[in-house]
Amino acid sequence: DKNQIDEIINNLKKGPLDPNVEVVVGVPAIYLAYVKGIVPDSIEVAAQNCWKVPKGAVTGEISPAMIKDVGVNWVILGHSERRTIFGEKDDLVADKVAHALESGLKVIACIGETLEEREAGKTEEVVFRQTKALVPAIGSNWANVVLA
Repeated sequence: DKNQIDEIINNLKKGPLDPNVEVVVGVPAIYLAYVKGIVPDSIEVAAQNCWKVPKGAVTGEISPAMIKDVGVNWVILGHSERRTIFGEKDDLVADKVAHALESGLKVIACIGETLEEREAGKTEEVVFRQTKALVPAIGSNWANVVLA
């Protein structure tokens, strides 16, 4: 809620923050404009998701254009919760990354294994597969991508 957001932003404002580090806060879509309006210019804001096309019948989704329209320049894609709860596959995440980058957003692309995959010794296999899917989507645009 806004009270919790205000508390987090006030703590960030108090710092100290290293001026050599980009600080980006991920925010639920409903609060993007609010947070963008209260963060100092030194802190960036990221949407927690976006869709893979600019418009269409995708009720409830937000597009990179919408994110940019409220002054936000970052998006988080491929988060483990999106992969496990919503069943997002590597190719969908790659499509989202490609469209976000084409639209001028910077991307925090999440990769990683589930607990079960880790316990089965599949960490490297999963991380390799997920990263390999992102490579063509990113192309030469690695300066605008952070792998998490």
